[in-house]
Amino acid sequence: MAGLWVGEAALVTAGRRGRRWLQPLLRSAALWTLKHVPHYSRQHLVVSRSLCSVGYDSNEKTFDKILVANRGEIACRVIKTCKKMGIKTVAIHSDVDASSVHVKMADEAVCVGPAPTSKSYLNMDAIMEAIKKTGAQAVHPGYGFLSENKEFAKCLAAADVIFIGPDTHAIQAMGDKIESKLLAKNAKVNTIPGFDGVVKDADEAVRIAREIGYPVMIKASAGGGGKGMRIAWDDEETRDGFRFSSQEAASSFGDDRLLIEKFIDNPRHIEVQVLGDKHGNALWLNERECSIQRRNQKVVEEAPSLFLDSETRRAMGEQAVALAKAVNYSSAGTVEFLVDSKKNFYFLEMNTRLQDPYKSFGLPSIGRLSQYQEPLHLPGVRVDSGIQPGSDISIYYDPMISKLITYGSDRREALKRMEDALDNYVIRGVTHNIALLREVIINSRFVKGDINTKFLSDVYPDGFKGHQLTENERNQLLAIASSLFVASQLRAHHFQEDENSRVPIVKPQVANWELSVKLHDEVYTVVASISGPTFSVEVDESKLNVTGAWNLASPLLSVNVDGTQRMIQCLSREAGGNMSIQFLGTVYKVHILTKLAAELNKFMLEKAAEDTSSILRSPMPGMVVAVSVKPGDLVAEGQEICVIEAMKMQNSMTAGKTGKVKSVHCKAGDTVGEGDLLVELE
Repeated sequence: MAGLWVGEAALVTAGRRGRRWLQPLLRSAALWTLKHVPHYSRQHLVVSRSLCSVGYDSNEKTFDKILVANRGEIACRVIKTCKKMGIKTVAIHSDVDASSVHVKMADEAVCVGPAPTSKSYLNMDAIMEAIKKTGAQAVHPGYGFLSENKEFAKCLAAADVIFIGPDTHAIQAMGDKIESKLLAKNAKVNTIPGFDGVVKDADEAVRIAREIGYPVMIKASAGGGGKGMRIAWDDEETRDGFRFSSQEAASSFGDDRLLIEKFIDNPRHIEVQVLGDKHGNALWLNERECSIQRRNQKVVEEAPSLFLDSETRRAMGEQAVALAKAVNYSSAGTVEFLVDSKKNFYFLEMNTRLQDPYKSFGLPSIGRLSQYQEPLHLPGVRVDSGIQPGSDISIYYDPMISKLITYGSDRREALKRMEDALDNYVIRGVTHNIALLREVIINSRFVKGDINTKFLSDVYPDGFKGHQLTENERNQLLAIASSLFVASQLRAHHFQEDENSRVPIVKPQVANWELSVKLHDEVYTVVASISGPTFSVEVDESKLNVTGAWNLASPLLSVNVDGTQRMIQCLSREAGGNMSIQFLGTVYKVHILTKLAAELNKFMLEKAAEDTSSILRSPMPGMVVAVSVKPGDLVAEGQEICVIEAMKMQNSMTAGKTGKVKSVHCKAGDTVGEGDLLVELE
């Protein structure tokens, strides 16, 4: 499964057999109770998180109305399922989400507060009032927000409203990492060595870390989804990790308690799906590999794992079931394990929900989707989303665009379908992570299954910089860009022709177009000619034939370059010759001019680059949590200047050089946009 996020992402591979029984089972487990289940195999995993495409027994008693206490794609998926089951739905929303897709899909909608989650989607009083107002008989919490909040479950029980999920005992036991670890030990489940109590302060954190031995993992007791987690390799990183983790935990979960464990270096992250009913039955549905991560958040997920053998898989599944039974678990849930190179596995945590967290890579981006088109015309593709063209990606919530899932008869087919789906996905208006996803799934290590949780940092030690073109790919891009340029010029000439024009237009008779194309600071001489839909392009002593429909108004352009089919997107074309093309997932900026225009362009002055060492700009939209300096302060290179919170993750902004603070342009509580000036140095 590949999830698309603004800033980052995820792949599920498996066969098709078993989908007919497994989908109703998941719906039944999520909304009711688990019934008799036939024997299952590893090929069933492709729908291990499906809640949308389900069937149901029309004679089965159901709720009349359900309130969905969430937003985005998970709210949309729950609402779709309810519609198929004939159940009316109530959506809740913040004021900025009033026009969201999940609000439009539901039968009723209630505003529960302003944009901040603490005042809306975490506002239990407002949500309880919405339940009372609409007469909803049950609440589906989705994932995140209140899905693992035992107090919310208690409020619902007191109001005689059904919580579609596990009971409060299981939520409390598994939602608290400290308690869940103790329960896991008692249930004979393998656990990671560490401190089992609550860490009081930074000094105690350092003492405990030294006792355990570095490196250690500092993480929120009530956390999940990678938030409130830090790896520390020494005392200084432990103090910083304690501060940031506790702040993130308080912001995301309303609980700043932390625990410390031994960090297992280079592990695999593998999860097991469990289902339990209210009659003491529980089972496991095999595993999914989630080792491709960034900041402890999953980027790519795959089922089944190439690493596990049948014996290890069974042992992990049996321990997951033992843990579920230990807390009388009665819902769909996820048990997470870390697995080392020798196939030793350790319990990490249990999520009392279907796993579907936000996965972030790089810096989040906000904005409005000016154009959006899902690749649903391709076989073996599914997209779970809660947005549409015109939707806003806000700083207040996880910036996920969608989850992209592909499946096939084998891994090779599923991977190829993922590659095609990413090439055919149109997302305009915000920065996305298609380039990263595409590079991960074609990487030789990933294809071989040679992965661990440090995959991204190992493969991209200096950060991800997009696809690195081979010489042949570079020539293909230059040929495609040149063909697009000539096609647009010819179209412009066609529009200029007008028999009634007072000024006669002389149609240029050009047999060969001599062009100057700049790519990555290198300038190439290109000669292009056209014959029908085919361009013949000479570049770097190579001749390529490029054929296509050349519909310049289409967001997707299918072109054939010497027999190789490519799906590209021309994101922008400017009169000055600048062009942005999405090719092999990555956006490349090229500058194309005719030979004459390029000669004249040499006399144009270039804008001087800004000296960024003396200024600090916000690299992302977010909220200023803290400012550590004031005018006149002396700061050292690398010293923390301020902290920006974006999508519930805190990021330390540091000085680019040693100097004196000239001015500070922000204060704690300010909302800042990408590129906003924060601090100036003399």
